[in-house]
Amino acid sequence: MQMLNNLPYGVLQCATIFMSIIIEALPFVLLGSIVSGFLEVFLTPQFINKILPKNKVLRIFFGVFLGFFFPSCECGIVPIVHRLMAKGIPGYTALPFMVAAPIVNPVVLFATYIAFGNSWRFALLRMFGAILIATIVGLFIAYIYNGDILKEGDIEISHSHDHHHTHDTNHKENLGHRIWDALSHAIDEFFDTGRYLIIGSAIASIMQIYIPTRYITNISHNKLMAILLMMLLAFIMSLCSEADAFIGSSLLGLFGPAPVIAFLLFGPVVDIKNLLMMNRFFKPKFTLQFIAIVTVATIIFAEVFV
Repeated sequence: MQMLNNLPYGVLQCATIFMSIIIEALPFVLLGSIVSGFLEVFLTPQFINKILPKNKVLRIFFGVFLGFFFPSCECGIVPIVHRLMAKGIPGYTALPFMVAAPIVNPVVLFATYIAFGNSWRFALLRMFGAILIATIVGLFIAYIYNGDILKEGDIEISHSHDHHHTHDTNHKENLGHRIWDALSHAIDEFFDTGRYLIIGSAIASIMQIYIPTRYITNISHNKLMAILLMMLLAFIMSLCSEADAFIGSSLLGLFGPAPVIAFLLFGPVVDIKNLLMMNRFFKPKFTLQFIAIVTVATIIFAEVFV
């Protein structure tokens, strides 16, 4: 205790902010990991393919709103989308799902509601922004983009986070075994997500204490610059969507609502780990165009609607 008292005041403040973010976010990360684990095992691409609408536009919206019923952390969404496409689901359905699912699912929206002081404003802005961006991506793939999305010859099925317990839907496993697989997946998901939460919380707490206020004030006076900075921060932090709202809310006082919304929309779709996984499965031409569309749509939404 005496050793702690000898630490600089700034370090103690930083540690307090860090721990408060972690304590608030961990229950939602755990809940999201459990939901993700059970959906990974029990909800199959074959079932989704059976209920897919015939109309192209309806298929786009099907992908957008599937995230409400099929929550998935963006940490493993790219391999899931690749699996769905390998099962015959079109890109203009799978990619909107990739954009929307990490944001519009109930766990993330409720976490956003809690993180911003039991206010629905940011949760609803985040939801509508994700729906808009996902719809634009779907329309682009369906009516504008020419060529294949996936790399040639890339038809094998991969699993998110290099998990070793992929569920073989052709193999009849007993219920207990499948539940065990789901819990194993949830544990891996929790610890994988937890490290990103810790890194993000540390960066956010350090920014609040050690970045001079005059620098933040100069940036925040220019709305566009603040939005771009927060999008860059989201890309670098590579946070889990089940925890990023708590980081975003801690930076609200520094940057304001519009940049924080851009942070919450951009990070779950375009970050370092997602970009690396997209490079594994998707053609570079498509990946670049996808990033450009998401970037522009995020900026416009934050500028116009927030």
